[in-house]
This record gives sequence, structure tokens and C-alpha cells, in this order.
Amino acid sequence: MMTTEQQTLEVTKADTRSSERHEEVDLIRVYIMGKRYMVPPTLTIMKAMEYAGYTLIRGVGCRGGFCGACATAYRILGDPKLYFGLACQTVVQPDMYLAQIPFFPAQRSTYDITEMEPIAATLFTTYPELLRCLGCGACTKACPQDIDVRLYMAAGMRGDIETMADLSFDCIMCGLCAARCPAEEAQYNIAILARRLYGRYLAPRSEHLEERLAEIESGAFDEVLMELKGLDEDELKARYKARDIEPK
Repeated sequence: MMTTEQQTLEVTKADTRSSERHEEVDLIRVYIMGKRYMVPPTLTIMKAMEYAGYTLIRGVGCRGGFCGACATAYRILGDPKLYFGLACQTVVQPDMYLAQIPFFPAQRSTYDITEMEPIAATLFTTYPELLRCLGCGACTKACPQDIDVRLYMAAGMRGDIETMADLSFDCIMCGLCAARCPAEEAQYNIAILARRLYGRYLAPRSEHLEERLAEIESGAFDEVLMELKGLDEDELKARYKARDIEPK
């Protein structure tokens, strides 16, 4: 067993090695909130902000590209184009000027999906601004998911709920499309209405799912669930590893 002095020496050596590794990496210049920072070029925008000393309490969520909380607009020095991405997925570039957009105030209607009909009029009365779409494509250019937002908006204007739901399926509700729309629409809120209408009224029903839900409601698994609740962590892990799974 190492003494306290030996442990301290090992920690010091580890810190020195870590510093040497950072020195070996050529840092690049980025601008966060207008202030210049030097960061490693391998980091995502989110990690670069933390490396620069920021503590992220807003505009950060899943860190895996699913929640849409870290919407980012940025420019590169000398390039007039405005770029968009997710801070948790986009890697920093030299002379990147960053602006975080963790929330964009956009129109969102209140409705009860159980009292709606899956028809074009539902889209038009809930979000009448849908019909203002110019088809300019600014929304598509801003989408970090590479969704053709203009195309699903066109489907919505035709009243094609199924197509709108299908084309917008990968939307993560980041709001960047709404931030760029000259017609002041909230495309992602309109699209989620289409997906809800499709899911509740138009999508084919899953028979085996209906059967399983009926079994759950009847209490068919109550005894097994009570048994599982009484197991400790090691027993639960063993059960999980020994479970029946589908073949690859």
C-alpha cells in the first residue's frame, strides 16, 4: 500500500502528464459570447465551452443529439454564411464565432388531441399561419437533423397529415427552423401536431401491443413485478443477463 507522500507524488505526476498532453495539442481560437478562447480542436462546442470555464445550466440536456436543447448558430471568420448545429454534436473549428439559442419563443397552440379530427381543417384552424409558408427553404438550411422542413410544410399545406408526420419524424424540436422563418411560423410545433394526429387516428394499430396492454391491465404480471421488486441489485443483473432475447 502506498504512503500518503507516494500517493501525492503519483497525483502530481498524473497532473504533469495531463498538462503535457494538452501542450502537445495545437489549440485553436474560438469566440464564445464575443470573447476569445483557446480550446483543443477535437472538442464539441459544448465541451469547448466547458473547457473555457463555462458551467452549463441551460441549453444543455441529453448531450447525445436527441433533446434539441443546445441549438447553436455560428459563423467562421471570413465566411459570410451563417451555420447551425447542435453544441453537443458539432466539433469546433478555428475562428468560430458562437451564439447559443437554448430557447426560441414561438407560437404554440393549446389543444386536446382526443377532441380533434385527423383532417386538413384541423391543421389549418389550429395553426392558420401554416398557409403563410413561402417555400423559401430557410428552415431546411437551419435544420441540424438534415430534415427537408420545406417539404413537410408543403405536405401540411396540402392537408397530407401522414406525409407531414413521416417527413418530420426525426425532428428534435430545437426551434432553429422557427428562428429563420420569414413567415414567422413554428414549423416544429405544427409538425408535432401532425405526428400526434397520425399516431392517434391514422397509424395502423399494433395487435400484439393491444394484447399485451390488455394483459397488463388485467394484472397478469403483478406477481412477477412484485417478485422483481424484492430482488437486490446483483440478483436483478443476473436475471437481466439470463433473460430470453430475440436471436441476432
